[in-house]
Amino acid sequence: MTGIQPRKRLGQHFLHDRNIQLKIVDALRAGPEAHVAEIGPGTGALTTHLAPRFPRLTAIEVDERAVTHLQEALPGVDVRLMDVLDADWPALAGEKGAPIHVVGNLPYNITSPIVFALLDHDTLMAEAVLMMQREVAERMVAGPGSKTYGILSVSVQLQARAELLFNVSRNVFFPKPDVESSVVRLTFRRHEALAPGDDVAFLRSVVRTGFNQRRKTLRNSLRALTAARGIELPEPLAGLRPETLSPADFVALARLLAPDTL
Repeated sequence: MTGIQPRKRLGQHFLHDRNIQLKIVDALRAGPEAHVAEIGPGTGALTTHLAPRFPRLTAIEVDERAVTHLQEALPGVDVRLMDVLDADWPALAGEKGAPIHVVGNLPYNITSPIVFALLDHDTLMAEAVLMMQREVAERMVAGPGSKTYGILSVSVQLQARAELLFNVSRNVFFPKPDVESSVVRLTFRRHEALAPGDDVAFLRSVVRTGFNQRRKTLRNSLRALTAARGIELPEPLAGLRPETLSPADFVALARLLAPDTL
């Protein structure tokens, strides 16, 4: 027992089931020489299993109490006191090597920002095995036409292969969260529709604009973009709703809207 009580403001839910801990660690496809970065180790539920396997482990933790505990309990682990949203992934890759294998039990309230930060540095990443709210996990792996298919689905699937590995009961956490959880593996690799010079930031803006008014057809939801460029979307594309487009379709759409920049 560490005596550390979870802090609600940090979204802490400590995982106490050894079997689930091992399933998460075993899901990593990293070899012993790989650089593994753990997000939010807390009191070390996963770190205890990771440390003997991965000598180049880096643990990123925002809670100074947990950092002190980990440094005392696992003195051989590189534990860094920082907010993961402020992490300098290129600097870490330069120091420890790339590609980086990421693992973690993510705080529910910042799951999407963490995932987008990893996508922003996808060329440095090999994989990410992440526990998150089940609803978010289902959005990541959803396909076109699904009610859960949206901005996160397209963004993730353009830069990684997303797999929902298994679900996790709320009963294995302290305190119990109000939602169920799932573990997802992201294998970072750009979609075959993306070319090396593609402007991913602009592509994401097209996806976001389309889905922000998902009940409208693309003719209406993208009107500001098409009007600014003096472009009219061709039929039948103009009459489609965003949830019917595949990730590759969004690449083609973005190129149509900005042929000189994407």
